[in-house]
Amino acid sequence: MAEACRIILNTTFLPSLHSLHKTHKKVSYSQPFLHKRHPAIQCSISTSSDTKAAAKVSETVPWGCDIDSLENAEALQKWLSDSGLPPQKMAIQKVEVGERGLVALKNIRKGEMLLFVPPSLVIAADSEWSCPEAGEVLKQYSVPDWPLLATYLISEASFEKSSRWSNYISALPRQPYSLLYWTRAELDTYLEASQIRERAIERITNVTGTYNDLRLRIFSKYPHLFPEEVFNMETFKWSFGILFSRLVRLPSMDGRVALVPWADMLNHSCEVETFLDYDKSSKGVVFTTDRPYQPGEQVFISYGRKSNGELLLSYGFVPREGTNPSDSVELSLSLKKSDKCYKEKLEALKKHGLSASQCFPLQVTGWPLELMAYAYLAVSPPSMSRQFEEMAAAASNKTTTKKNITYPDIEEQALQFILDSCESSISKYTKFLQASGSMDLDVTSPKQLNRRLFLKQLAVDLCSSERRILFRAQYVKKKKIPFFFCSMILLI
Repeated sequence: MAEACRIILNTTFLPSLHSLHKTHKKVSYSQPFLHKRHPAIQCSISTSSDTKAAAKVSETVPWGCDIDSLENAEALQKWLSDSGLPPQKMAIQKVEVGERGLVALKNIRKGEMLLFVPPSLVIAADSEWSCPEAGEVLKQYSVPDWPLLATYLISEASFEKSSRWSNYISALPRQPYSLLYWTRAELDTYLEASQIRERAIERITNVTGTYNDLRLRIFSKYPHLFPEEVFNMETFKWSFGILFSRLVRLPSMDGRVALVPWADMLNHSCEVETFLDYDKSSKGVVFTTDRPYQPGEQVFISYGRKSNGELLLSYGFVPREGTNPSDSVELSLSLKKSDKCYKEKLEALKKHGLSASQCFPLQVTGWPLELMAYAYLAVSPPSMSRQFEEMAAAASNKTTTKKNITYPDIEEQALQFILDSCESSISKYTKFLQASGSMDLDVTSPKQLNRRLFLKQLAVDLCSSERRILFRAQYVKKKKIPFFFCSMILLI
């Protein structure tokens, strides 16, 4: 499952612990702990892109299950029922979309409220730790919710059956579908044409930086609470993969982020608008169906209005081409260094938080006004230097200045500039798609071969859908049909 809510998280959400309080209460423990010790496990991290390193990924985390496993999911369902989950009209079954999902057992009406997961069965920042001392340390260091929950998951997983969440963790995928698990070589090979590659690298860097901050500032000071054989880069990659794909934000609980067992077995559909939230009257996490379901039908929710690239980034899947109304592609525009006014234009852009190269979301239905403003600036002659500031401000989504600016004298040049940028991007997609059929996938492990074929297919699906949007933009522009949509910000 995934983050099934309308409030979308920004890619750079991971707070650096450099910004945390430098002064905190010193924690001392004079007695040995009486709780169960963490079992010793062997985990390692490798940034190498070779086949052997990639093959080790699924072997380094000893908890969880295969993604299509039903046995642990059924044990989870029983445990939840025994722990207070009310009788449900859905059950976990193998499905065509998503491998595992929730399927209707009875007729479900449109507008019916389902789930009712009580807060006691929800994992949040204030959940009780099997090792209370570890939780106390993180709270005294004011660790933000995301890294705190990532650490909590690892801690509870290491306690195995001693943790109240053992049934839930056993039902989680051992290797989440996430670009966090793609090697650098795989990202460079399969996603070279897509801007999602840069987003994936940024996300991996953020996760790595967050773990290193925790290790240096906290884990190394309390090795008896956070042994490296348990709390390491590989286990954090797993826990953040779980958070990216399953954490929800509950608007009715003041935007609280949480993991909701059972509810996170629901899969995404681009045709569905319903999302998870806390219902104060029933005192449970619920969702309201926006269509009826017959017995045997899979029940879906929305993970948010995300592009195919964003869905691949967090959840590891790409919807069928043309089925996602929220699909978009990031088009990169750049100032030309040969421009006589390059320095002046760059200075104006930096003043409003932009750079010489900037990406803007492009949809089949149009593009944001900020993109056109950037194009005006890129092609504007020295005689328009007094307008550089206005153009740069309109190109930034961080300002509230007027966005719908027009300069008739250079409009055709600006449109051609965008068209040329589309053509340049299309050529990269076309090159990849033409070469994808002849890529060398000769690896010694059949399991690794299947993985490579799977990743390549995901990349082909993504690149095909993104190139389609660029082709459409070119076609509309060549016909000189009005093609703008209102100012917008796409977040992940």
